[in-house]
Amino acid sequence: MAIESDSHLFVDLDGTLIRTDLLFESLLRLIRRNPLYLLLLPLWLLRGRASLKRQLARRIALDPAALPYHTELLAWLREEHGRGRRMTLITASDQAHADAVGGHLGLFDAALGSDGNTNLKAGAKLRRIREITGGEFAYAGDSRADLPIWEQASQTILVNCSDRVSERLAKDSGDVLQFGVAGPVLKPLLRAMRPHQWLKNTLLFVALILSHRLLEWNSLLAATVGFIVFCLCASSVYLLNDMLDLDADRAHQTKSRRPFAAGELSLAVGMAAALALLCAAFVVAWLLPESFLLLLLAYWLLTCLYSFALKRVFLLDAMTLALLFTLRVAAGAAAIGAPATGYLIVFSLCFFLGLALVKRVTELVKLPAGAIIGRAYHKHHEGLLSVIGAIASLLAVIVFAFYINAPTTTDLYRAPLLLWLIVPLLLVLLSRIWLFARAGKLHEDPVLFAIEDRLSQLLVLAAGSLIWLAA
Repeated sequence: MAIESDSHLFVDLDGTLIRTDLLFESLLRLIRRNPLYLLLLPLWLLRGRASLKRQLARRIALDPAALPYHTELLAWLREEHGRGRRMTLITASDQAHADAVGGHLGLFDAALGSDGNTNLKAGAKLRRIREITGGEFAYAGDSRADLPIWEQASQTILVNCSDRVSERLAKDSGDVLQFGVAGPVLKPLLRAMRPHQWLKNTLLFVALILSHRLLEWNSLLAATVGFIVFCLCASSVYLLNDMLDLDADRAHQTKSRRPFAAGELSLAVGMAAALALLCAAFVVAWLLPESFLLLLLAYWLLTCLYSFALKRVFLLDAMTLALLFTLRVAAGAAAIGAPATGYLIVFSLCFFLGLALVKRVTELVKLPAGAIIGRAYHKHHEGLLSVIGAIASLLAVIVFAFYINAPTTTDLYRAPLLLWLIVPLLLVLLSRIWLFARAGKLHEDPVLFAIEDRLSQLLVLAAGSLIWLAA
């Protein structure tokens, strides 16, 4: 229990009052607005971190109401404010952002931030505090950079600090108040990587199955390596996508609980992890044919383009998702050196376009009114998307029927007529997905629904058995 104090309280912003870092948030928003700003960042940084923050603050206006605040600390600050304690928000973030947060909360007597020349951190922050008060003061912070300030503070407030910092200060100071501890990084990072989405990369085994090479050790190994590569690359993109989508995710009912949006995972950690996963993916990809590497590069570039722009374009976002799924199928064929037939490519495009539109329809069905946040879809688009999606799904079934009659197919299978039994299974599966979507009973991701739903599992198993019997 902390001793009640009336000393001037100075409160840090990044990582303390809010569970995020405004420098990285501003940087990501700027890159999302125009990736060409990446060329200017080194020039701004050469003038110092304070100058970089000033340039970002001039171009990026943050919504302080949407930031992930440390609720327990904020509640305590409201109590201190209520009993008349003098409090100052002091941060290394730019003055414009300090003013925005301070004005929104209405708790602080003043808000101090970096001014474009001085980066208000560590020693510089301590000097500013000493200029304001020559006597006792209290300080709330979160990182090792705050140690020089805590050492001279009469009251120490720790917020989400590591055990090492907490133990050190507990020995040096008798008046320590602690709000939370630094949580583990691995668990939220793994959640942000979305390992459940790796199931989609099993599409890389489609060509292996259809070419009847599942029992060939070299082909199976190549397809497995390809699967691992796409999992690494996809997770890298998921991290980037979530970091670029902070505003939309925080305004979303369920996505607001994602690690970056909720402030459970540092943006700095996310950037480092995204880069590491991407590098690992391309290093491992060198073990496979050059055509696979080119398809992986196309997949990554298209996903980046989707994250930066295409996801906000009507219908084009769904078409892009369909193409990304199809690239997985084509990459699986390239990994084992098998040709991806035109029938397989067109079927994949139609099939996954239908599923992409199912996802949008599902979101719109659950939406009372208005538009999907961060997307170009409104409630009145529900009927149109349902029609286009149903047509795409039907075309996929028709293309599969043509595939059965193709000479290359009849030569590949001993009993190709058995493949016709897959047609009604496809119709039942797709009809069931659309029925659930229109009824509002579908998970937002129809691919995961098909994987988790018991009847869908049986339909897919039956289709796989028919392919095996026909071969």
